[in-house]
Amino acid sequence: MSDELLKVVVQKREMHTDTVVALELADLEGNALPVFDAGAHIDLHLSDELIRQYSLCGDPANDKVYRLGVLKDPNSRGGSIAVHENLLEGKELVVSKPRNLFPLDEGAQHSILIGGGIGITPMIAMAYELTHAGRSFELWYCSRSPETSGFLDELKSAPFADKVNLHFDSEQGGKPLNLDSVLQDKQSNSHVYVCGPTGFMEWVIDTSLKKGFADEAIHREFFTVDVEKGGNSFEVYAEQSDITVTVKEDESVADALKAAGVKVQVSCEQGTCGTCLCDVLEGTPEHRDVYLTDDEKDDNDQMTLCCSRSLSDRLVLDI
Repeated sequence: MSDELLKVVVQKREMHTDTVVALELADLEGNALPVFDAGAHIDLHLSDELIRQYSLCGDPANDKVYRLGVLKDPNSRGGSIAVHENLLEGKELVVSKPRNLFPLDEGAQHSILIGGGIGITPMIAMAYELTHAGRSFELWYCSRSPETSGFLDELKSAPFADKVNLHFDSEQGGKPLNLDSVLQDKQSNSHVYVCGPTGFMEWVIDTSLKKGFADEAIHREFFTVDVEKGGNSFEVYAEQSDITVTVKEDESVADALKAAGVKVQVSCEQGTCGTCLCDVLEGTPEHRDVYLTDDEKDDNDQMTLCCSRSLSDRLVLDI
């Protein structure tokens, strides 16, 4: 097994709502787990072909367990259903070591944490880390109703409970959070962190920009995005593997390469995580991901193989 993978066991499983389950994963021998910073996630290897990423929502100071919160999604591509149905207490599985694509900015004087629905999970870890560091922050949890919201008891009793603000649409006549008020008159070096459904995140990001926050002061983690599918066919040469494939109109680069025997590590399949990021040696990619920054996309020297395509007839990839 790769040094980047860990064998763990489901030590505790708790249903917070009908659709939200919290899991605590521990080392098989009870040893300390690799440490993580708030905003980190791990890959759950749910089967040979099913790998999904979930944010760590526990206290980063606790090295005995990795805690996750998973929403059972009716439109699941298999991940959340597998978690809810198969990961019972005592179940052993393989996970990756933590990776962090959504870290806290140590230079921020004040942090505004905004979680929508299950997007609260990375915000909980951030709240613990900021509390331990004695740094200024506020936490906003937006959800449809208390009955559909996980982690409420913890948030109300946590050492940072006085920083927690709850907004339930059902208690506000269906009205969303007054985000203009939340973002009004913040100190100049405040940073916004947002996670949740795509529409919710776009609303927070757009409002933050209109309120004068710089793009680099708005940090986001997408759980899902609407990825444009298909396009023209094109040729890909995998230089390390010395294999040439034709990517059909309705398949991804990753799928075409895997069908030809090239090993491609894929997780989100939506261009959000960067697992399948690959260097581009020749050709011009058509970027359809949300992982790379605009500047990185302009460089055209790397691409996500799960969703991005090609503007040129041929790509040469370092894989």
